[in-house]
Amino acid sequence: MESAVTTRNGKVIVDQTISADGYSAGLNQTEERPFGDDGGDGGGRRLHAWMFDAAEENQAEIDQITDASAVIMGRNMFGPVRGAWDRQWNGWWGDDPPFHKPVFVLTHHAREPQPMEGGTTFHFVTDGIESALTRARAAAGGGDILIHGGATTINQYLAAGLVDELRLHMVPLTLGAGVRLFDGVPSLKLEQVTARAASAVLHVTYRVLS
Repeated sequence: MESAVTTRNGKVIVDQTISADGYSAGLNQTEERPFGDDGGDGGGRRLHAWMFDAAEENQAEIDQITDASAVIMGRNMFGPVRGAWDRQWNGWWGDDPPFHKPVFVLTHHAREPQPMEGGTTFHFVTDGIESALTRARAAAGGGDILIHGGATTINQYLAAGLVDELRLHMVPLTLGAGVRLFDGVPSLKLEQVTARAASAVLHVTYRVLS
């Protein structure tokens, strides 16, 4: 059975780092601790050490993250600000975010697009995941679309059958609580496409069949 999203418009790809017990972030996310209680400093260094401390060994997988033509993320991924936009929060990544392409942020609170240095523009989508995907498709111009997280947003797209490919970076640690991939997602049939073990992470790519 083919994926619910055809590939003529480019693939819809999830790319996510998770702990061995399936969590993409711990509890108690704050501005100072964007990944919550991760067993380290909360800054994601422990969960994402494969990117920060072993970049050369994992450069191919890091490059894949930036290959897409448009990005979708949830508001919790964008930042810790909740409710109405009562402050000018422009993401965790400084004035020149690493995306360099249109990024569509799911939110319940309207906000004007926010252009940044380097070609990134954050667009704020208030009418749901399918609307964000439609807008991302238009912006991607036939290229691939990356669902960048967090896990709650990814789970919504998986549950709706809107994902073609699932790239997971599995780190050998457990968090025990937090935001977990696949929570609330019906049974999926996956086909393993690639798998590569590095010193601190296992990279696995699955094709989503149903």
